[in-house]
Amino acid sequence: MNTVSAPELIDPRPIYLGATTWVTTLLRSVRNDQHALPTPCDEYNVKTLSSRLIGTVGRIIAIAELGSADSVSPIASEHDADTFARLADRAQKAWADDALLDKPVVAPWGESPGRVALWGYTNEALVHGWDLAVATGQPAEADPALVEPTATMQRHILPPAIRVPGVPFSVFIDPRAEAGPTERLANWSGRSSISWI
Repeated sequence: MNTVSAPELIDPRPIYLGATTWVTTLLRSVRNDQHALPTPCDEYNVKTLSSRLIGTVGRIIAIAELGSADSVSPIASEHDADTFARLADRAQKAWADDALLDKPVVAPWGESPGRVALWGYTNEALVHGWDLAVATGQPAEADPALVEPTATMQRHILPPAIRVPGVPFSVFIDPRAEAGPTERLANWSGRSSISWI
């Protein structure tokens, strides 16, 4: 099992809270007639992407409470904003103990300190939030105060030397000159802005 060492001792919990608050706002604005729309994440339409967002919160709760995400499906059966918001609140409570940040846990990509797992799921919330926003015609830029530290930590945790295309992201996409921080983070995760922005 690969072990990822903890990066700088930055607490990701406030950033994760902000990311999930932003995603809750996006989910509340999704209309029923948008569920079948495609998204920049080729695997999902709007409805299944919404279920994926809920599933990721369930997995970060399981990591805090059980030490592993294995018992929770990455795709939830629900796709609504209220379920996401309820689980996001539970996740904040599950991660309240500071000791969890440096405790070894098992994320889907391997063993790492808790804070690294939480940074990974913060990145997932922001990138899938961007996917959801552009697919449904909502403002797609989260607060840069959330995005910029997440981007910094992702590049620290997964430097180019160890990043393999498709694991866990697609090939890096060069951002547009006018791309904002969230779009750039999505491009770094392999999302193309072409035809979406």
